[in-house]
Amino acid sequence: MTSLWPRLEPLLPHVQKPARYIGCEDGAVTPEHGPGKVAWLLVYPDTYEIGLPNQGLQILYEILNERPDAVAERSYAPWTDLEAKLRERGIPLFSVDTHRAAGEFDVLAFNLSAELVYTNLLNCIDLAGVPVRAADRAPEHPIVVAGGHCTFNPEPVADFIDAAVIGDGEEVVSEITERVREWKAGGRTPGSRQRLLRDLASVPGVYVPSMYEPVYDGERLVAIEPRFPDVPERVEKRTIADLGDWPYPKRQLVPLTEVVHDRLNVEVFRGCTRGCRFCQAGMITRPVRERPADQVRTMVLDGLRRTGYDEVSLTSLSSADFSGIEGVVADVVDQPAGCGNVSISLPSLRVDAFTVGIASQIQRARRTGLTFAPEAGTWRMRQIINKLIREEDLYGAVESAYSQGWRRVKLYFMTGLPSETDQDTLGIAELARNVVAIGRRHNKHASATVSVGGFVPKPHTPFQWFGQNTAAELHRKVGLLRDELRRERGVQLKWHDPKASLAEGIASRGDRRVGAAIEHVWRHGGTFQEWSEHFDLGLWEEAMAANGLSIDWYVHRHRTEDEVLPWDHISAGLHKDFLWQDWQDALHELGVEDCRWTPCYDCGVCTGYSIEHVVASPVPPAGGSQGTGQDLATGGERPAHLLGTRAVPVTIGARPA
Repeated sequence: MTSLWPRLEPLLPHVQKPARYIGCEDGAVTPEHGPGKVAWLLVYPDTYEIGLPNQGLQILYEILNERPDAVAERSYAPWTDLEAKLRERGIPLFSVDTHRAAGEFDVLAFNLSAELVYTNLLNCIDLAGVPVRAADRAPEHPIVVAGGHCTFNPEPVADFIDAAVIGDGEEVVSEITERVREWKAGGRTPGSRQRLLRDLASVPGVYVPSMYEPVYDGERLVAIEPRFPDVPERVEKRTIADLGDWPYPKRQLVPLTEVVHDRLNVEVFRGCTRGCRFCQAGMITRPVRERPADQVRTMVLDGLRRTGYDEVSLTSLSSADFSGIEGVVADVVDQPAGCGNVSISLPSLRVDAFTVGIASQIQRARRTGLTFAPEAGTWRMRQIINKLIREEDLYGAVESAYSQGWRRVKLYFMTGLPSETDQDTLGIAELARNVVAIGRRHNKHASATVSVGGFVPKPHTPFQWFGQNTAAELHRKVGLLRDELRRERGVQLKWHDPKASLAEGIASRGDRRVGAAIEHVWRHGGTFQEWSEHFDLGLWEEAMAANGLSIDWYVHRHRTEDEVLPWDHISAGLHKDFLWQDWQDALHELGVEDCRWTPCYDCGVCTGYSIEHVVASPVPPAGGSQGTGQDLATGGERPAHLLGTRAVPVTIGARPA
């Protein structure tokens, strides 16, 4: 393996942001390749500034480089200016660590965290000099693997990847490494690639699309069947039982150029039990596994000292839900001399978990932005989506923020939700006006930014059966809000392009046939489709029509209970009948409480994987009862009702018989 740097360096003065391609970050490694080692290239199919902060990629980067039989390097999608020069000069995709050609690695592993990067996935494979379609690859080509939340419906990219990792990757990458090492040792003989793929299909959490055959009856999918008797009918996700066993990243990468989320990031827990019906991440990452609070403190302190950052983000799906969050925030703010004036960022704040105590702790340091996500404008809609936040919860949270000196908050909502009316949409404007009024009791310049995104139903959620609103309908609803807030000087309205939501709907719930449309978009120049300056809905419409596929059928129609869904052979641990019942509850405007603090609803995750919710502290939410029991993460006391009891669900309202 030789470096492409002598050919690459002369191109960099002629492209935007050349620092994207040079590597050399603090925390980066210089791996020692060798014949007995499996070489992984971890690829984020978006720009460097988007991909570098990705924690999943950084975690696997460290784990693999700690193994004696593996090395790992990183790559990111080159921007269009450099891509043109690479193709013009015949230079392939390369790693940023040692600038080796991507095609010389044994494994190309892609993180798929958003559906609109699918065309970039194809572009990166092609730039690596690897056949885009998996069926065309020979023994000398790398194994193309994908991971991330999007792989919970891998079918739209099934023709382009050799394998997908479903769920947590910390353990499974080592098991893949061992099998690829044996393949290399055997000389990659003719036919060996297929034997390797069949072997990988037996690894728990690994889905190999070529080992399965979709069966159609007309336009409807009726089954996805294993092609061999030793291939499992359903692929179960991988789940790390104890986050405390995986204190990664230990050496977070510190970039030489500006990136998004440019701060120290420490994951405080994984999973969510709030049960928001629109939220795929919350459903597929169950159960909750909290990192021990002492480990969080250690990772923060060590990370601040090593990186020089003065801001830390405590990441999770709902950071304020972390047990004892106020104490952790206070400890971070009170770090010993040498760490400077540390500011705290808590992403994904639940308004009903944000308190004056948290606000007062955060404001002791340099204040960062606060974003709350009520998601819907009325209590009726929040019951439907199971975001059980009352107006008083929101107003209490923003009161806490404004009273502690914040002048602006951000509010995130969705539109196009099931059974949404114009009154529900206009409720967003009403909430925003009231939030600003609260703020101006404390500061006459108080304001709020309202961001609205079009709802896209996702696999493995109760809303997976819902027919998405058309782009025209989403445009109309945004127009209602724009007109309503036109004279509201304290509210700034932003919205996500409804056309992009339509393309996302095609890719998120598509079956294997949609892959041809994705390839069509890519071959007609449709890369960086998640970037507004490059997105082109016309390409997607043209691609679907060219392949005889109906956008209305894939995106806008409601599904029935008995319909085979393209991801039914992929298991997130959730019983399908649980999801269907939750969908029916949504239609009846019934909410269900957080199962971390109430009896089990039998969604299937804890019982199926023999892992209960792991909490780092015995402190339940305000008003919760506290019993006794052994805490799995710290060895301390934990609430007795977390010990796996099963009972009739506790609902807001009555669940129909």
